[in-house]
Amino acid sequence: MGAAGGAAAVAISYMIRALFGGTFLPEISVNALTTQTPGTIESVLVTNLQYLAKYSAFFGAITLNIVLYGLLATALLGVSSRKSGSDRLSIYALASYGVMLGLTMLFLLLTRILSTPQPTSTVVLSLLPPAFVFGAVVAAGDKFAPAVTGVICEPMKPPSSSRRRSFNRKRRLAIQAGLATAVAGVLLYYGVGLLFPSTRPGVGRADAVSTIYAQEVTPTSQFYRVDVNVFPPSVNSSSWSLPVTGLVANPLTLNYAQLVGMNPVSQYNTLECVSNYVGGDLVSTAKWTGVKLKDILAKAQVKPEATYVVFKAADGYDVGIPIEKAMLDGTILAYQINGVPLPEEHGFPARMIVPGYYGMMNCKWVTSIELATETYQGYWQRDGWINEAKYETGSWIVTPGAAQVIDRFGIAPATNIPEGLTPVAGIAFAGDRGVEKVEVSTDGGHTWTLASVKDPLSDNTWVLWTADWNPPAAGNYSLQVRATDKTGATQTATMAAPFPGGATGYCIVDVGVTSA
Repeated sequence: MGAAGGAAAVAISYMIRALFGGTFLPEISVNALTTQTPGTIESVLVTNLQYLAKYSAFFGAITLNIVLYGLLATALLGVSSRKSGSDRLSIYALASYGVMLGLTMLFLLLTRILSTPQPTSTVVLSLLPPAFVFGAVVAAGDKFAPAVTGVICEPMKPPSSSRRRSFNRKRRLAIQAGLATAVAGVLLYYGVGLLFPSTRPGVGRADAVSTIYAQEVTPTSQFYRVDVNVFPPSVNSSSWSLPVTGLVANPLTLNYAQLVGMNPVSQYNTLECVSNYVGGDLVSTAKWTGVKLKDILAKAQVKPEATYVVFKAADGYDVGIPIEKAMLDGTILAYQINGVPLPEEHGFPARMIVPGYYGMMNCKWVTSIELATETYQGYWQRDGWINEAKYETGSWIVTPGAAQVIDRFGIAPATNIPEGLTPVAGIAFAGDRGVEKVEVSTDGGHTWTLASVKDPLSDNTWVLWTADWNPPAAGNYSLQVRATDKTGATQTATMAAPFPGGATGYCIVDVGVTSA
Protein backbone atom coordinates (compact mmCIF):
# COMPACT_ATOMS: atom_id res chain seq x y z
CA MET A 1 0.00 0.00 0.00
CA GLY A 2 3.04 2.24 0.38
CA ALA A 3 3.39 2.80 -3.36
CA ALA A 4 -0.30 3.72 -3.66
CA GLY A 5 0.03 6.13 -0.75
CA GLY A 6 3.17 7.54 -2.32
CA ALA A 7 1.44 8.02 -5.66
CA ALA A 8 -1.40 9.85 -3.94
CA ALA A 9 1.04 12.03 -1.98
CA VAL A 10 3.04 12.90 -5.10
CA ALA A 11 -0.16 13.75 -6.97
CA ILE A 12 -1.31 16.10 -4.21
CA SER A 13 2.14 17.69 -4.01
CA TYR A 14 2.15 18.16 -7.79
CA MET A 15 -1.21 19.90 -7.74
CA ILE A 16 -0.12 22.20 -4.91
CA ARG A 17 2.96 23.15 -6.95
CA ALA A 18 1.08 23.63 -10.21
CA LEU A 19 -1.81 25.59 -8.76
CA PHE A 20 -0.35 27.43 -5.78
CA GLY A 21 3.42 27.48 -6.31
CA GLY A 22 4.33 25.16 -3.45
CA THR A 23 7.41 22.97 -3.12
CA PHE A 24 7.56 19.80 -5.21
CA LEU A 25 10.39 17.44 -4.30
CA PRO A 26 10.92 15.93 -7.79
CA GLU A 27 11.27 19.43 -9.22
CA ILE A 28 13.74 20.48 -6.53
CA SER A 29 15.80 17.32 -7.04
CA VAL A 30 15.96 17.87 -10.83
CA ASN A 31 17.05 21.48 -10.30
CA ALA A 32 19.78 20.25 -7.97
CA LEU A 33 20.86 17.67 -10.54
CA THR A 34 20.92 20.33 -13.27
CA THR A 35 23.09 22.69 -11.28
CA GLN A 36 25.59 19.91 -10.53
CA THR A 37 25.80 18.64 -14.13
CA PRO A 38 28.92 19.73 -16.08
CA GLY A 39 28.29 21.70 -19.27
CA THR A 40 29.75 18.94 -21.46
CA ILE A 41 27.18 16.43 -20.20
CA GLU A 42 24.31 18.94 -20.27
CA SER A 43 25.10 19.69 -23.91
CA VAL A 44 24.94 16.01 -24.86
CA LEU A 45 21.60 15.59 -23.06
CA VAL A 46 20.03 18.64 -24.73
CA THR A 47 21.42 17.68 -28.13
CA ASN A 48 20.03 14.15 -27.98
CA LEU A 49 16.85 14.63 -25.96
CA GLN A 50 16.02 18.32 -26.59
CA TYR A 51 12.88 19.22 -24.58
CA LEU A 52 12.81 15.71 -23.11
CA ALA A 53 16.20 16.13 -21.41
CA LYS A 54 14.69 18.02 -18.50
CA TYR A 55 11.31 16.33 -18.42
CA SER A 56 12.61 12.76 -18.61
CA ALA A 57 14.63 13.53 -15.49
CA PHE A 58 11.52 15.10 -13.96
CA PHE A 59 9.28 12.08 -14.49
CA GLY A 60 12.12 9.81 -13.39
CA ALA A 61 12.31 11.81 -10.16
CA ILE A 62 8.54 11.39 -9.69
CA THR A 63 8.93 7.63 -10.01
CA LEU A 64 11.79 7.57 -7.51
CA ASN A 65 9.75 9.70 -5.11
CA ILE A 66 6.90 7.16 -5.21
CA VAL A 67 9.37 4.29 -4.70
CA LEU A 68 10.83 6.12 -1.70
CA TYR A 69 7.39 6.41 -0.16
CA GLY A 70 6.87 2.69 -0.71
CA LEU A 71 10.15 1.81 1.00
CA LEU A 72 9.28 4.10 3.89
CA ALA A 73 5.92 2.40 4.38
CA THR A 74 7.60 -1.02 4.37
CA ALA A 75 10.16 0.09 6.94
CA LEU A 76 7.44 1.40 9.26
CA LEU A 77 5.11 -1.58 8.97
CA GLY A 78 6.54 -3.38 12.00
CA VAL A 79 6.26 -0.25 14.15
CA SER A 80 2.73 0.63 13.15
CA SER A 81 1.09 -2.79 12.89
CA ARG A 82 -0.10 -2.98 16.51
CA LYS A 83 -1.24 0.65 16.70
CA SER A 84 -4.71 2.06 16.32
CA GLY A 85 -5.81 3.59 13.04
CA SER A 86 -5.17 7.19 14.15
CA ASP A 87 -1.77 6.24 15.56
CA ARG A 88 -0.82 4.52 12.32
CA LEU A 89 -1.83 7.60 10.37
CA SER A 90 0.31 9.78 12.65
CA ILE A 91 3.34 7.50 12.36
CA TYR A 92 3.24 7.33 8.57
CA ALA A 93 2.44 11.04 8.15
CA LEU A 94 5.08 12.34 10.56
CA ALA A 95 7.79 9.98 9.29
CA SER A 96 7.15 10.80 5.65
CA TYR A 97 6.99 14.51 6.43
CA GLY A 98 10.33 14.41 8.20
CA VAL A 99 12.03 12.44 5.42
CA MET A 100 10.64 14.58 2.59
CA LEU A 101 11.38 17.83 4.41
CA GLY A 102 14.95 16.70 5.05
CA LEU A 103 15.48 15.74 1.40
CA THR A 104 13.91 18.97 0.19
CA MET A 105 16.19 21.09 2.35
CA LEU A 106 19.21 19.07 1.18
CA PHE A 107 18.34 19.56 -2.50
CA LEU A 108 17.70 23.26 -1.91
CA LEU A 109 21.22 23.55 -0.51
CA LEU A 110 22.58 21.80 -3.59
CA THR A 111 20.54 23.90 -5.98
CA ARG A 112 22.79 26.82 -6.72
CA ILE A 113 20.18 28.42 -8.96
CA LEU A 114 17.85 29.09 -6.05
CA SER A 115 19.74 32.15 -4.82
CA THR A 116 16.26 33.51 -4.06
CA PRO A 117 14.69 30.35 -2.59
CA GLN A 118 11.09 29.90 -1.55
CA PRO A 119 10.28 31.13 1.96
CA THR A 120 10.76 28.47 4.62
CA SER A 121 7.07 28.73 5.48
CA THR A 122 6.18 27.76 1.90
CA VAL A 123 8.43 24.71 2.06
CA VAL A 124 7.11 23.64 5.47
CA LEU A 125 3.43 24.13 4.72
CA SER A 126 3.33 22.70 1.19
CA LEU A 127 4.75 19.36 2.41
CA LEU A 128 2.06 18.87 5.05
CA PRO A 129 -0.93 17.82 2.86
CA PRO A 130 1.05 15.13 0.95
CA ALA A 131 2.29 13.69 4.25
CA PHE A 132 -1.27 13.50 5.62
CA VAL A 133 -2.57 11.88 2.42
CA PHE A 134 0.25 9.32 2.48
CA GLY A 135 -0.47 8.50 6.12
CA ALA A 136 -4.22 8.20 5.53
CA VAL A 137 -3.88 5.92 2.48
CA VAL A 138 -1.31 3.59 4.05
CA ALA A 139 -3.09 3.48 7.42
CA ALA A 140 -6.35 2.64 5.66
CA GLY A 141 -4.61 -0.11 3.72
CA ASP A 142 -3.23 -1.58 6.93
CA LYS A 143 -6.78 -2.39 8.03
CA PHE A 144 -6.95 -5.00 5.31
CA ALA A 145 -3.50 -6.43 6.01
CA PRO A 146 -2.90 -9.36 8.35
CA ALA A 147 -1.46 -8.22 11.68
CA VAL A 148 2.28 -8.66 11.96
CA THR A 149 2.81 -10.96 14.91
CA GLY A 150 6.38 -12.06 14.34
CA VAL A 151 7.53 -15.60 13.75
CA ILE A 152 5.91 -17.12 16.86
CA CYS A 153 3.30 -19.70 15.93
CA GLU A 154 -0.23 -18.41 15.37
CA PRO A 155 -3.33 -20.47 15.99
CA MET A 156 -4.29 -22.43 12.90
CA LYS A 157 -6.91 -20.66 10.81
CA PRO A 158 -9.59 -22.62 9.00
CA PRO A 159 -9.48 -22.68 5.21
CA SER A 160 -12.15 -20.00 5.05
CA SER A 161 -9.81 -17.58 6.83
CA SER A 162 -7.10 -18.34 4.30
CA ARG A 163 -9.50 -17.63 1.50
CA ARG A 164 -10.48 -14.39 3.17
CA ARG A 165 -6.84 -13.37 3.45
CA SER A 166 -6.35 -14.19 -0.21
CA PHE A 167 -9.42 -12.18 -1.10
CA ASN A 168 -8.24 -9.23 1.02
CA ARG A 169 -4.80 -9.38 -0.57
CA LYS A 170 -6.30 -9.28 -4.03
CA ARG A 171 -8.54 -6.44 -2.99
CA ARG A 172 -5.54 -4.48 -1.68
CA LEU A 173 -3.71 -5.05 -4.94
CA ALA A 174 -6.75 -3.92 -6.90
CA ILE A 175 -7.07 -0.78 -4.78
CA GLN A 176 -3.36 0.00 -5.21
CA ALA A 177 -3.50 -0.58 -8.95
CA GLY A 178 -6.62 1.54 -9.30
CA LEU A 179 -5.18 4.38 -7.25
CA ALA A 180 -1.86 4.29 -9.08
CA THR A 181 -3.68 4.33 -12.42
CA ALA A 182 -5.82 7.27 -11.34
CA VAL A 183 -2.80 9.21 -10.16
CA ALA A 184 -0.91 8.47 -13.36
CA GLY A 185 -3.91 9.65 -15.37
CA VAL A 186 -4.13 12.91 -13.43
CA LEU A 187 -0.41 13.56 -13.79
CA LEU A 188 -0.49 12.83 -17.49
CA TYR A 189 -3.64 14.84 -18.12
CA TYR A 190 -2.41 17.95 -16.35
CA GLY A 191 1.32 17.43 -16.63
CA VAL A 192 1.71 16.92 -20.37
CA GLY A 193 -0.24 20.03 -21.25
CA LEU A 194 1.49 22.04 -18.56
CA LEU A 195 5.05 20.97 -19.28
CA PHE A 196 5.45 20.14 -22.95
CA PRO A 197 5.21 22.55 -25.87
CA SER A 198 2.14 22.13 -28.02
CA THR A 199 2.48 20.44 -31.39
CA ARG A 200 0.76 20.92 -34.72
CA PRO A 201 -0.04 18.45 -37.45
CA GLY A 202 2.44 18.69 -40.30
CA VAL A 203 1.31 20.22 -43.56
CA GLY A 204 1.96 18.56 -46.87
CA ARG A 205 5.09 19.30 -48.91
CA ALA A 206 3.12 21.09 -51.63
CA ASP A 207 2.44 23.85 -49.13
CA ALA A 208 5.87 23.71 -47.50
CA VAL A 209 7.43 26.86 -48.95
CA SER A 210 4.33 28.98 -48.38
CA THR A 211 4.14 27.65 -44.81
CA ILE A 212 7.75 28.64 -44.16
CA TYR A 213 7.05 32.14 -45.45
CA ALA A 214 3.83 32.36 -43.45
CA GLN A 215 5.71 31.54 -40.27
CA GLU A 216 8.64 33.84 -40.72
CA VAL A 217 7.49 35.11 -37.32
CA THR A 218 7.13 32.16 -34.95
CA PRO A 219 3.76 31.95 -33.16
CA THR A 220 4.27 32.57 -29.46
CA SER A 221 2.91 29.14 -28.56
CA GLN A 222 5.56 27.56 -30.82
CA PHE A 223 8.54 29.67 -29.74
CA TYR A 224 11.24 27.38 -28.41
CA ARG A 225 11.87 27.28 -24.68
CA VAL A 226 15.02 26.04 -22.98
CA ASP A 227 15.82 27.03 -19.40
CA VAL A 228 16.72 25.36 -16.14
CA ASN A 229 13.19 25.21 -14.71
CA VAL A 230 10.60 22.43 -14.82
CA PHE A 231 7.96 25.03 -13.94
CA PRO A 232 8.59 28.63 -15.04
CA PRO A 233 8.75 31.17 -12.22
CA SER A 234 5.49 32.94 -11.47
CA VAL A 235 6.14 36.64 -10.91
CA ASN A 236 3.45 39.13 -9.88
CA SER A 237 3.88 42.25 -11.98
CA SER A 238 2.15 44.41 -9.36
CA SER A 239 4.85 43.61 -6.78
CA TRP A 240 7.75 43.24 -9.24
CA SER A 241 10.49 45.82 -9.11
CA LEU A 242 13.77 46.29 -10.96
CA PRO A 243 16.66 47.85 -9.03
CA VAL A 244 19.54 49.25 -11.08
CA THR A 245 22.62 49.35 -8.85
CA GLY A 246 26.38 49.00 -8.79
CA LEU A 247 28.57 51.48 -10.63
CA VAL A 248 25.89 54.10 -11.19
CA ALA A 249 25.66 57.66 -9.89
CA ASN A 250 21.89 57.52 -9.54
CA PRO A 251 20.70 54.09 -8.31
CA LEU A 252 17.06 53.60 -9.15
CA THR A 253 14.23 51.11 -8.95
CA LEU A 254 11.55 50.73 -11.62
CA ASN A 255 8.19 49.08 -11.13
CA TYR A 256 6.23 47.45 -13.94
CA ALA A 257 4.04 50.49 -14.63
CA GLN A 258 7.10 52.73 -14.87
CA LEU A 259 8.80 50.29 -17.24
CA VAL A 260 5.91 50.08 -19.67
CA GLY A 261 5.45 53.85 -19.38
CA MET A 262 8.89 54.53 -20.84
CA ASN A 263 9.42 55.16 -24.54
CA PRO A 264 8.67 51.77 -26.19
CA VAL A 265 10.45 50.18 -29.13
CA SER A 266 9.41 47.16 -31.18
CA GLN A 267 11.79 45.02 -33.19
CA TYR A 268 12.16 41.58 -34.74
CA ASN A 269 14.82 39.29 -33.30
CA THR A 270 15.74 35.65 -33.84
CA LEU A 271 16.87 33.72 -30.78
CA GLU A 272 18.79 30.45 -30.92
CA CYS A 273 19.80 28.21 -28.03
CA VAL A 274 23.53 27.63 -27.71
CA SER A 275 22.70 23.92 -27.31
CA ASN A 276 21.02 23.79 -30.72
CA TYR A 277 22.69 21.27 -32.98
CA VAL A 278 23.09 21.59 -36.76
CA GLY A 279 19.60 21.24 -38.23
CA GLY A 280 17.94 21.54 -34.81
CA ASP A 281 14.75 23.42 -34.00
CA LEU A 282 15.87 25.41 -30.93
CA VAL A 283 15.58 28.62 -32.93
CA SER A 284 12.66 31.03 -33.37
CA THR A 285 11.81 34.57 -34.45
CA ALA A 286 9.41 36.99 -32.79
CA LYS A 287 8.48 40.66 -32.58
CA TRP A 288 9.61 42.03 -29.23
CA THR A 289 8.42 45.22 -27.56
CA GLY A 290 10.20 46.85 -24.66
CA VAL A 291 12.55 49.62 -23.60
CA LYS A 292 16.08 50.25 -24.79
CA LEU A 293 18.45 49.18 -22.05
CA LYS A 294 20.60 52.23 -22.68
CA ASP A 295 17.60 54.45 -21.80
CA ILE A 296 17.30 52.73 -18.43
CA LEU A 297 21.05 52.98 -17.84
CA ALA A 298 20.96 56.66 -18.79
CA LYS A 299 18.52 57.27 -15.93
CA ALA A 300 20.90 55.48 -13.58
CA GLN A 301 23.93 57.45 -14.85
CA VAL A 302 26.51 54.73 -15.44
CA LYS A 303 29.97 55.50 -14.12
CA PRO A 304 32.90 55.49 -16.61
CA GLU A 305 34.64 52.54 -14.95
CA ALA A 306 31.70 50.16 -15.55
CA THR A 307 32.58 47.45 -18.08
CA TYR A 308 29.89 44.81 -17.55
CA VAL A 309 26.14 44.73 -16.98
CA VAL A 310 24.88 41.85 -14.81
CA PHE A 311 21.32 40.56 -14.92
CA LYS A 312 19.77 38.40 -12.21
CA ALA A 313 16.47 36.56 -12.51
CA ALA A 314 13.56 35.46 -10.35
CA ASP A 315 14.72 31.83 -10.51
CA GLY A 316 18.27 32.71 -9.46
CA TYR A 317 19.71 32.65 -12.98
CA ASP A 318 22.40 35.22 -13.71
CA VAL A 319 24.42 36.36 -16.72
CA GLY A 320 26.44 39.39 -17.79
CA ILE A 321 27.15 41.24 -21.04
CA PRO A 322 29.80 43.84 -21.93
CA ILE A 323 28.75 47.47 -21.49
CA GLU A 324 29.30 48.07 -25.22
CA LYS A 325 26.65 45.46 -26.01
CA ALA A 326 24.28 46.91 -23.43
CA MET A 327 24.46 50.35 -25.04
CA LEU A 328 23.41 49.21 -28.54
CA ASP A 329 20.01 50.37 -29.78
CA GLY A 330 18.87 46.79 -30.33
CA THR A 331 19.49 45.65 -26.74
CA ILE A 332 16.14 45.96 -25.02
CA LEU A 333 14.34 44.95 -21.86
CA ALA A 334 11.26 43.39 -23.44
CA TYR A 335 7.82 43.02 -21.85
CA GLN A 336 5.87 41.86 -24.93
CA ILE A 337 6.25 39.14 -27.54
CA ASN A 338 4.27 39.30 -30.79
CA GLY A 339 2.08 42.07 -29.42
CA VAL A 340 1.05 40.43 -26.14
CA PRO A 341 2.59 40.42 -22.63
CA LEU A 342 5.31 37.83 -22.19
CA PRO A 343 3.97 34.45 -21.10
CA GLU A 344 5.49 33.10 -17.89
CA GLU A 345 7.59 30.58 -19.80
CA HIS A 346 9.20 33.36 -21.83
CA GLY A 347 10.16 35.63 -18.97
CA PHE A 348 7.18 37.61 -17.67
CA PRO A 349 7.22 40.36 -16.64
CA ALA A 350 10.47 41.37 -18.40
CA ARG A 351 13.39 39.72 -20.19
CA MET A 352 16.50 40.79 -22.05
CA ILE A 353 16.86 40.72 -25.83
CA VAL A 354 20.53 40.98 -26.77
CA PRO A 355 21.20 40.96 -30.54
CA GLY A 356 24.07 38.80 -31.70
CA TYR A 357 24.23 36.60 -28.59
CA TYR A 358 22.90 33.08 -28.05
CA GLY A 359 19.73 32.65 -26.02
CA MET A 360 21.49 31.96 -22.73
CA MET A 361 22.66 35.59 -22.70
CA ASN A 362 19.06 36.86 -23.09
CA CYS A 363 18.08 36.65 -19.42
CA LYS A 364 14.42 35.92 -18.61
CA TRP A 365 12.46 36.96 -15.47
CA VAL A 366 14.87 39.85 -14.85
CA THR A 367 14.76 41.13 -11.26
CA SER A 368 17.91 43.25 -11.02
CA ILE A 369 20.55 45.03 -13.10
CA GLU A 370 23.98 45.72 -11.70
CA LEU A 371 26.93 47.57 -13.25
CA ALA A 372 30.35 46.03 -12.55
CA THR A 373 34.01 46.57 -13.41
CA GLU A 374 35.02 42.98 -14.11
CA THR A 375 33.99 40.37 -16.68
CA TYR A 376 31.09 38.45 -15.14
CA GLN A 377 30.83 34.68 -15.29
CA GLY A 378 27.13 33.75 -15.37
CA TYR A 379 25.27 30.58 -14.48
CA TRP A 380 26.19 28.53 -17.57
CA GLN A 381 29.59 30.17 -17.92
CA ARG A 382 30.55 28.79 -14.53
CA ASP A 383 29.87 25.36 -16.04
CA GLY A 384 32.21 25.96 -18.96
CA TRP A 385 30.02 27.54 -21.64
CA ILE A 386 31.47 30.45 -23.59
CA ASN A 387 31.04 33.84 -21.95
CA GLU A 388 30.79 36.19 -24.93
CA ALA A 389 28.46 33.87 -26.79
CA LYS A 390 28.27 35.27 -30.32
CA TYR A 391 26.14 33.34 -32.79
CA GLU A 392 27.89 31.04 -35.20
CA THR A 393 26.72 31.45 -38.79
CA GLY A 394 24.29 28.65 -39.58
CA SER A 395 21.83 27.54 -42.22
CA TRP A 396 19.12 24.89 -42.15
CA ILE A 397 17.26 22.91 -44.82
CA VAL A 398 13.61 22.86 -43.79
CA THR A 399 12.27 21.03 -46.85
CA PRO A 400 12.69 18.47 -48.29
CA GLY A 401 14.15 16.04 -45.75
CA ALA A 402 13.58 15.39 -42.08
CA ALA A 403 15.90 17.79 -40.24
CA GLN A 404 14.54 18.61 -36.78
CA VAL A 405 14.08 22.26 -37.74
CA ILE A 406 11.04 21.13 -39.74
CA ASP A 407 9.15 21.06 -36.43
CA ARG A 408 9.56 24.82 -36.11
CA PHE A 409 7.32 25.25 -39.16
CA GLY A 410 4.92 22.32 -38.74
CA ILE A 411 5.84 20.74 -42.08
CA ALA A 412 5.62 17.00 -42.64
CA PRO A 413 8.99 15.29 -43.31
CA ALA A 414 9.65 14.40 -46.95
CA THR A 415 12.53 11.95 -47.26
CA ASN A 416 11.19 10.60 -50.57
CA ILE A 417 9.94 12.84 -53.36
CA PRO A 418 8.82 12.23 -56.97
CA GLU A 419 10.89 13.23 -59.98
CA GLY A 420 10.38 16.72 -61.33
CA LEU A 421 10.98 20.31 -60.33
CA THR A 422 10.94 20.65 -56.55
CA PRO A 423 11.81 23.52 -54.18
CA VAL A 424 14.56 23.30 -51.59
CA ALA A 425 13.93 25.85 -48.84
CA GLY A 426 15.06 26.81 -45.39
CA ILE A 427 16.49 29.46 -43.10
CA ALA A 428 19.91 31.01 -42.43
CA PHE A 429 21.09 33.08 -39.49
CA ALA A 430 24.29 34.91 -38.58
CA GLY A 431 23.21 36.96 -35.59
CA ASP A 432 23.74 40.69 -35.90
CA ARG A 433 26.20 40.19 -38.79
CA GLY A 434 23.35 39.45 -41.21
CA VAL A 435 23.34 36.98 -44.13
CA GLU A 436 24.82 38.01 -47.47
CA LYS A 437 24.11 34.86 -49.47
CA VAL A 438 23.00 31.23 -49.23
CA GLU A 439 24.22 28.40 -51.43
CA VAL A 440 22.74 24.94 -51.92
CA SER A 441 24.39 21.73 -53.09
CA THR A 442 22.38 18.75 -54.35
CA ASP A 443 25.35 16.52 -55.17
CA GLY A 444 27.03 16.08 -51.81
CA GLY A 445 28.99 19.36 -51.87
CA HIS A 446 30.67 19.02 -55.28
CA THR A 447 28.85 21.98 -56.82
CA TRP A 448 26.90 24.89 -55.29
CA THR A 449 23.96 26.95 -56.54
CA LEU A 450 23.03 30.40 -55.30
CA ALA A 451 19.65 30.44 -53.54
CA SER A 452 17.07 33.22 -53.61
CA VAL A 453 17.07 35.04 -50.26
CA LYS A 454 14.09 37.00 -48.93
CA ASP A 455 14.83 40.32 -47.29
CA PRO A 456 14.93 39.74 -43.51
CA LEU A 457 12.52 41.34 -41.08
CA SER A 458 15.47 43.09 -39.45
CA ASP A 459 19.26 42.97 -39.21
CA ASN A 460 18.86 40.58 -36.27
CA THR A 461 16.64 37.88 -37.73
CA TRP A 462 16.99 34.78 -39.82
CA VAL A 463 16.49 34.97 -43.57
CA LEU A 464 14.29 32.65 -45.63
CA TRP A 465 15.76 31.13 -48.77
CA THR A 466 14.63 28.92 -51.65
CA ALA A 467 16.25 27.19 -54.60
CA ASP A 468 14.64 25.19 -57.41
CA TRP A 469 15.94 21.68 -57.92
CA ASN A 470 15.22 19.32 -60.82
CA PRO A 471 16.77 15.93 -59.98
CA PRO A 472 18.39 14.46 -63.11
CA ALA A 473 17.20 10.94 -62.31
CA ALA A 474 15.67 8.76 -59.65
CA GLY A 475 18.03 7.80 -56.82
CA ASN A 476 19.45 9.00 -53.52
CA TYR A 477 20.76 12.54 -53.07
CA SER A 478 22.62 14.39 -50.34
CA LEU A 479 21.52 18.02 -50.01
CA GLN A 480 23.64 20.62 -48.21
CA VAL A 481 23.42 24.33 -47.48
CA ARG A 482 25.90 26.99 -46.43
CA ALA A 483 25.57 30.69 -45.67
CA THR A 484 27.93 33.65 -45.92
CA ASP A 485 27.52 36.55 -43.50
CA LYS A 486 27.81 40.22 -44.42
CA THR A 487 31.43 40.37 -43.28
CA GLY A 488 32.22 37.95 -46.13
CA ALA A 489 32.86 34.93 -43.88
CA THR A 490 31.29 31.66 -45.02
CA GLN A 491 30.11 29.25 -42.35
CA THR A 492 32.56 26.48 -41.64
CA ALA A 493 32.00 22.93 -42.86
CA THR A 494 33.73 21.56 -39.77
CA MET A 495 31.23 19.73 -37.60
CA ALA A 496 31.42 20.71 -33.94
CA ALA A 497 29.15 19.95 -30.98
CA PRO A 498 27.29 22.83 -29.30
CA PHE A 499 29.53 22.90 -26.21
CA PRO A 500 31.04 25.32 -25.39
CA GLY A 501 30.26 27.99 -28.00
CA GLY A 502 27.60 26.74 -30.42
CA ALA A 503 27.42 24.02 -33.07
CA THR A 504 29.05 24.38 -36.49
CA GLY A 505 28.95 22.47 -39.78
CA TYR A 506 26.68 22.10 -42.78
CA CYS A 507 23.08 20.96 -42.50
CA ILE A 508 22.91 17.79 -44.61
CA VAL A 509 19.73 15.91 -45.49
CA ASP A 510 19.40 12.71 -47.50
CA VAL A 511 16.51 12.54 -49.94
CA GLY A 512 15.31 9.73 -52.17
CA VAL A 513 13.86 10.57 -55.60
CA THR A 514 11.42 8.08 -57.09
CA SER A 515 10.31 7.70 -60.69
CA ALA A 516 7.05 9.40 -61.53
